[in-house]
Amino acid sequence: MRSARGILRTTAVGAVSATLIAGGAFGLAPAAQASDVRFVDITGDGGTVLKANVATPAHADGTHRYPLIVMPTSWALPQVEYLAQAQKLADSGYVVVGYNVRGFWQSGGEIEVAGPPDIADASKVIDWALANTPSDSGHIGMAGVSYGAGISLLTAAQDKRVKAVASLSGWSDIVGSLYYGRTQHLQAAAMLAGSSMLTGRQSAGTKQMFKDYFSGDVSKESSLIEWGKVRSPSTYLDRLNRNGTAVMLANAWGDSIFPPNSYGDFYEKLTGPKRLELRPGDHATAEMTGLFGLPNDVWNDTDRWFDHYLKGDDNGVDREQPVELSSRTGGGYEGYPDWKSVGATSRKIDLGGTKRIYANVDSGADGGILFLSSILDQVAQLPPMASIPLLPRLWAAVWQSGRYDSAQRVRGTVKLHTTVTGTKENGTLVAYLYDVGPLGIGKLVTHAPYTWYGQTPGKPFGVDLDLLSTAYDVPAGHKLALVVDTVDPLYMEHNPSGAQLTFSSPADDPSYVSVPLREQ
Repeated sequence: MRSARGILRTTAVGAVSATLIAGGAFGLAPAAQASDVRFVDITGDGGTVLKANVATPAHADGTHRYPLIVMPTSWALPQVEYLAQAQKLADSGYVVVGYNVRGFWQSGGEIEVAGPPDIADASKVIDWALANTPSDSGHIGMAGVSYGAGISLLTAAQDKRVKAVASLSGWSDIVGSLYYGRTQHLQAAAMLAGSSMLTGRQSAGTKQMFKDYFSGDVSKESSLIEWGKVRSPSTYLDRLNRNGTAVMLANAWGDSIFPPNSYGDFYEKLTGPKRLELRPGDHATAEMTGLFGLPNDVWNDTDRWFDHYLKGDDNGVDREQPVELSSRTGGGYEGYPDWKSVGATSRKIDLGGTKRIYANVDSGADGGILFLSSILDQVAQLPPMASIPLLPRLWAAVWQSGRYDSAQRVRGTVKLHTTVTGTKENGTLVAYLYDVGPLGIGKLVTHAPYTWYGQTPGKPFGVDLDLLSTAYDVPAGHKLALVVDTVDPLYMEHNPSGAQLTFSSPADDPSYVSVPLREQ
């Protein structure tokens, strides 16, 4: 007899598939009629069966070879995820293979979290496509959203046949994303763990990883980092550079699973053709409408990227400014020659004086709710807010700038430097930067957590923390406020009961927050 979870998974795959197919049909009716789509089984690594779909140009007759694009699915989504985009690409002259990664939905195997079997699977899919479709072995690309983005980058590093990649809402350093500031991202990891249990089958290693992660046990940290290195494209950066892979990276400022910071650093170290795009939104929300066949900037640029680097079209994508940003507060796209030019200048806010706070209580300043907060920011420019004058100073340290005479266009990575003295060996703080209007209401510009272990109680230590990269315009007449507290629903805290934190600014090592600004 089938398990209740198996029945639920089968029912869910039907519902999700029907929704995506319907979206593709309504959004791209001509494409759905023109391209040829068929569903196939592909044998992956170790004999694992991968459920897949193949879209080929309608006029393909076996006499011509076409560029190949392979698209691994996102975490917990079924194989029809990319059907609308696959049909569109097939109509423009590509063979496209979308496949369900191992362990999810109807594909065989177990979830390995972009481990070596997943990368071996991707190469097997390429092998199958070259043997069973009119695809060209010299012109192969990979694209994906989220989980598919990471697998695409990792495969390109291992398989020289992959000439171009579009990594959308993915990661370069998986530990640096889900363990940013040495702090467990509780809501994000819980969502990943829960959705994988509903839609797939975790391997023993994956189960152990989640167990160690949620335990909050620092003794497990080194094993988690080693586990993550294997699954991080940044580990194989030299291979990507040697291969000369054309890499397009796209992400959202408010991505609550894979923050954009690591993409910026990774982008700077790539030496081949490259492009970086950052927009308002949360994880995978910037690409979402394109999955239903609707107009979408991310997918349009993905098409142009492949057209140039796989087809050789002279469409100008290689001559544009390679870094494109869109501010969370509105306006068009801004082009930059590189990531380090985004925040061309910086302004420091002094964090003077001494402030003491008590731990274990949420002050009311927080990073919001997974997905919901950043989506509200994306569609309505309503980020998490707090009344700065009313924040209880027992649990929140607050510093404010003066009012600005002109708009402050924050671009890039805000950096905090301060000195902390704790009453316990371990602890967690969360820093927030707010845009404060005339009535004292603060709109969240950016934030980040920070956790430490083994500090001597009563002995000051320095903290340097990069807040999550962003693009935000602070209106003239407003202030910036830095708020630090110890509890945020997004993260796991490591403050022992009764802990207190003191923030100071020694004369020989003053505390400050450095705000990167676009040139006026």
